[in-house]
Amino acid sequence: MELIKKYFPDLSDDQYTKFEQLEALYKDWNLKINVVSRKDIDEIYLRHVLHSLGIAKIQKFKPGAEILDVGTGGGFPGIPLAILFPETNFHLVDSIGKKMKVVNEVVEGLKLTNVKTTNARVEEIPGTYDFIVSRAVAAMPTFVHWTKGKIAKKSQHELKNGILYLKGGDLTVELRDYPKAEIYELRDYFEEDFFNTKKVVYLPLKYKP
Repeated sequence: MELIKKYFPDLSDDQYTKFEQLEALYKDWNLKINVVSRKDIDEIYLRHVLHSLGIAKIQKFKPGAEILDVGTGGGFPGIPLAILFPETNFHLVDSIGKKMKVVNEVVEGLKLTNVKTTNARVEEIPGTYDFIVSRAVAAMPTFVHWTKGKIAKKSQHELKNGILYLKGGDLTVELRDYPKAEIYELRDYFEEDFFNTKKVVYLPLKYKP
């Protein structure tokens, strides 16, 4: 929790309490349904919560904005972002039912009213969104294909609507077909060694009906 306070010192009491509750909720549910590795559960604030919040260092989401979290797994990056932006709407999607069960229980445990969840493939999800967020569920070309037609027409943020993707390593080959992609190094925002190779890839996408 000290990590979260260090980089996000302006949290409300309610936000602080919700972030504090995350560890116990995940540890409890991880014993029943393993969604986070044992090593990671002991460093959940560094490896999952703060990593997810790296997206918030690149773009602060506005009230009423619609954000789609694709392949949310155990609820990352969607749940930490939903705590940080309580007036923004988050739709968390994953095709694996047991993972969504944990996500639903954590959302309920935190009483997050700005989160909707769906157990489905993203291609089956209707509607459009300001941003699509995710944590390295596929190579960018595959991810762009999955999320085709999901970007809203009107942009209301500093960045134009598109994908905000948490990735690591060398992305030269993966992004060669996307000249508009911008890479933000998380080590420029967080000083812990864990973030040395971690990045947020921003890819603006045009609305395509």
